[in-house]
Amino acid sequence: MAQETIFSKIIRREIPADILYQDDLVTAFRDVNPQAPTHILIIPNRIIPTVNDVTEEDEPALGRLFTVAAKLAADEGIDENGYRLIVNCNRDGGQEVYHLHMHLLGGRRLGPMLVRRD
Repeated sequence: MAQETIFSKIIRREIPADILYQDDLVTAFRDVNPQAPTHILIIPNRIIPTVNDVTEEDEPALGRLFTVAAKLAADEGIDENGYRLIVNCNRDGGQEVYHLHMHLLGGRRLGPMLVRRD
């Protein structure tokens, strides 16, 4: 069984968060440490630790991540100029909370995806 995370507590509203969207499949809320003017996390309500743990059963929730991202980008007024969606996987991928989540970032020009480091 997947371990509880801080995101699980946000989904159940046991700890405060600026929740922008919630339904039976996903929850979206503002990141407490924003990296852009708009920085929203969109998470499946069922704990999926990493992308490596995704199953066919998760497809409806993962599809919902994208439709909610598009809705929130429009709500935030960043859909026309553009935004970035990021999903990190495991330590080297930059994942910090082991509950799969999508970052929606925008509101300014974001620059290159990665900076080359040899």
